[in-house]
Amino acid sequence: MTIAIGITLCILGVVLGVVLAQRLSPAPRGEQAEDARQHLLDAARTEAEQIKRDAQVESKELLLRAQETAEAELRARREEIERESQRLGKQEAAQTRKAEILASREEEQSRRDRNIQNREQAAEQTAKRAEDIAEQAAKRLEQIAGLSVEQARAKLADEVREDARRQAAIDVKRIEEEYRLQAEERAKTIIGTAVQRYASEYVAEKTVSVVPLPSDDMKGRIIGREGRNIRALEAATGIDLIIDDTPEAVIISCFNPVRREIAKLALSRLIADGRIHPTRIEESVQKASEEIDQLCKEAGEQAAFDLGLHKMHPELLRTLGKLKFRTAGAQNLLQHSIEVGWLAGAMAAELNINVKLARRAGLLHDIGRAVDQDTEGSHAMVGASLCKKLGEPPKVVDAVASHHGERPPTGALDYLVDAANVLSNSRPGARREQLESYIQRLTNLEKLCQSIPGVDKAYAIQAGRELRILVENDKISDEQAVLLSRDITRKIEEEATYPGQVRVCVIRETRSTDYAR
Repeated sequence: MTIAIGITLCILGVVLGVVLAQRLSPAPRGEQAEDARQHLLDAARTEAEQIKRDAQVESKELLLRAQETAEAELRARREEIERESQRLGKQEAAQTRKAEILASREEEQSRRDRNIQNREQAAEQTAKRAEDIAEQAAKRLEQIAGLSVEQARAKLADEVREDARRQAAIDVKRIEEEYRLQAEERAKTIIGTAVQRYASEYVAEKTVSVVPLPSDDMKGRIIGREGRNIRALEAATGIDLIIDDTPEAVIISCFNPVRREIAKLALSRLIADGRIHPTRIEESVQKASEEIDQLCKEAGEQAAFDLGLHKMHPELLRTLGKLKFRTAGAQNLLQHSIEVGWLAGAMAAELNINVKLARRAGLLHDIGRAVDQDTEGSHAMVGASLCKKLGEPPKVVDAVASHHGERPPTGALDYLVDAANVLSNSRPGARREQLESYIQRLTNLEKLCQSIPGVDKAYAIQAGRELRILVENDKISDEQAVLLSRDITRKIEEEATYPGQVRVCVIRETRSTDYAR
């Protein structure tokens, strides 16, 4: 409507302009006036048409802009409606989740209510059982009412003690099972690694040495006039020289391997020299003693060097070297000490303990065996005293003193040295004993186990290092079997003699037999 009004006003304006022009202009005459009037009309029509076209174009532009504005408003409105729809959808989803949560809470509350009801019922049943137990206890009290106060107290104490033992056995079994699974694999790994990393050979040593002779005539020269040469040699070395019918050989006997080695070296040189008389014997023995002493020092230094140990007292090394001439069973003690040092060091490395200190303690653990003949006390305590005197660390002294259990262990190093010593002694061929004593030891272990009530059979296996014990299942329960193994272990420790350690395995089985007819 606005556009139409504008066009109308424009046309009226043109017409008014033409009329005013005619009135204001001088009146034309004749055809010229008509032509002028016609020309003005044509110009007015042309201008009106142009204005009309301009107005139409402008109206179209306005219409397009109005349409675009309307479409933009429509799009904005649609977007707003869509956002509102999404918001309403989210609210609806939130309401749905809230409804689900409320439903789950209601279900949980229902379960709790049911659990409370079940617990109330269980509590009622427990209370009822407690009443029944109280009635039974009252009846038992009525049964024992005829006993004296002391007898009743003793019977009650026995029952309480038995219940406590049963509960303790259950707890002990559970705890042992938990820690056994953790410790067994770790212990196997550590011990296996230590054993695999060291290998040595064992040579059987004897308490006698044989000295070969170039001929049997040399025996008379060794004996000397009225036996003066043999007496001088025995007095200078502290050995027994045995000259018998053995062809072209004499035997040196002595429990001290160092003195035996000195005598063997001195006699070999006297035989090679051919001059055998008391003065020459004393000189030869003196020289042999010095050489053996130097040999012991070198052996001790070599052992320390092999284990990578330094700054050890010279007297300690010299004493350690004397173990080269000593044996225990079929083991050379110096080799045994080196092996214990390696094993202790290997296990210490697995446990992140000072490896050098463990090797040092393992090497010196049996050093008391080289001096215990001249000093009172066990070799462990003598060795610990010597190590302390010569400036060894306190941890090494404690490990040497406690490796046989004569002093309680104070640290992890003490246990390592003890374990390494047992490992070295338990290796095949490390120890040697007579068949009779071996059989007697196993028999005594079996008899000791069979003397305990409830034991049916006992078998010693693995050279006496394990006992398999079969118990009567109607007399021994599973819980009592745990306590029985501990009782047998303590009894073996108190009464039996055995090397290393003994594993006690108590076996209880239930057999059920029936016949199909």
